[in-house]
Amino acid sequence: MDFTNPLVYGVPCFIALILLELSYSKSHGNKKLYNWKDLGSSMSMGIGTVFIAPLLKTISAIVIFTLVYELFNPVVDGVRMNIMGWKSFGFAWYVWLICQLLDDFSYYWFHRLNHTVRFLWAAHVVHHSSDHFNFGTGARNGWFTLVYKPLFYMWIAAIGFPPEMIMVCLGIEALWQFQLHTQYIPKLGFLDKFMNTHTMHQVHHAKNIEYMDKNHGGFLNIFDRIFGSWKELDEEIPAEFGVTKPPNSHNPLVILTHEYKDIWNDMKKTKNWYHKFMYAFGPPGWSHDGSTQTVRQIQAQLK
Repeated sequence: MDFTNPLVYGVPCFIALILLELSYSKSHGNKKLYNWKDLGSSMSMGIGTVFIAPLLKTISAIVIFTLVYELFNPVVDGVRMNIMGWKSFGFAWYVWLICQLLDDFSYYWFHRLNHTVRFLWAAHVVHHSSDHFNFGTGARNGWFTLVYKPLFYMWIAAIGFPPEMIMVCLGIEALWQFQLHTQYIPKLGFLDKFMNTHTMHQVHHAKNIEYMDKNHGGFLNIFDRIFGSWKELDEEIPAEFGVTKPPNSHNPLVILTHEYKDIWNDMKKTKNWYHKFMYAFGPPGWSHDGSTQTVRQIQAQLK
């Protein structure tokens, strides 16, 4: 069974939402919501993603997910069976709901590790590098995250969910994530209790130390609540967007690679191989001499 990735229809909607928000903000006195150079950088990286994603989709969907699915769910006597003994899943409506939930669980850990493992952060920091929070920022995605993201979802194919279903769920997740990038939608009451909403995503993009490394969920916030990374926007603490160490450039190539350069420079500070490893794979801010601190270390001092 073949399905069209929802992102095929999403890209025109993304562009329309950016133009709508841009026009509305300029005509209603919020001229600082968008910066032309910043938007140009975001759109350049977004366009790059549009060209790169189809190739990586082929690798992830056809090669990785399909190989894992076939390996763990062989056909036995005409029936596809999981190696653990159950029949592989079909396309019933409730199977779709379960797959979307598992997708959100995988996205949570993919996203959280992007913030807590520096080498992964080097790819993900691109998305946080703007000090503006708008639909344009929603299009500012790091290209290198597309390479390793499928690895976090392979287990779903291994337990018996069809690769086509996983790809559609990934597309739905991406659509929801994009539309979260606006300041024009307030708190949503009942939905805030279980959904990842717009004000919660403002917290995620804030560089205030109280808000950093919070709200990693996809379309639900239940995993943030379970694993202790949920934070509600405090009206007394306005969100300041961006990162504490910005690239200070609108050049897309600099934005895409600056953190890798910083990792390399930090690794050269020491001859100790454990320290070198931690500079690359420890949490951002880790240092062997205490010259810089991680988010957790700084947050602990505030308590």
